[in-house]
Amino acid sequence: MKILLTNDDGIYADGLCALSAALSCEHEVYIVAPEAERSAVGHAITIHYPLRVKEVRRGKFFWGYAVSGTPADCVKLAIYELVGPVDLVISGINRGANVGINVLYSGTVSAATEAKILGYPGIAVSIDAYENIDYCFAANFIANFIKILPSLPLKKPFCLNINIPHLNPNRIKGIKFVRQSTAPLKEFFDKRLDLHGKIYYWQGAEEHTET
Repeated sequence: MKILLTNDDGIYADGLCALSAALSCEHEVYIVAPEAERSAVGHAITIHYPLRVKEVRRGKFFWGYAVSGTPADCVKLAIYELVGPVDLVISGINRGANVGINVLYSGTVSAATEAKILGYPGIAVSIDAYENIDYCFAANFIANFIKILPSLPLKKPFCLNINIPHLNPNRIKGIKFVRQSTAPLKEFFDKRLDLHGKIYYWQGAEEHTET
């Protein structure tokens, strides 16, 4: 398959590297990703500034295109200008799960959603962890999962949001398809003072417990 990879953690993110390594042996893989981390930008697109594109190399080899915009920008630009039509768009592997109402804020999920809007199958991939992440397992899981995609009763273009548990692989029992939850985040604002004595706020949220 011809596969477009993107993410919201940036073109140098470990999750993207692992996914590319797992898929490149059997597929034609292209990478178009943000030049820096663009987490929690949702489905934003860039209209007030030009999009800059830089070819990124790793050693002697071409790696992909780094874009100055958002994950949704990356998918649009890839399809219309840089790569052309593809068989599948995969966004990830994201650090931390994307569940509940959080999917509306997620750049990872929005990239997969943008693929569907443009008429291409999209998959968002996240792992429920922020430290000591086994990206290789998650990437190989996705490589095996897309092999069974043709046998699944999915109407194209589809958009899947896959969350991989942070468990020993032997403890993962299989795949379960469920409806997207609408559970809200429990958010808070930490009130602080800067060096000049002026008040500012740092936004935070508790982790979902449903994963």
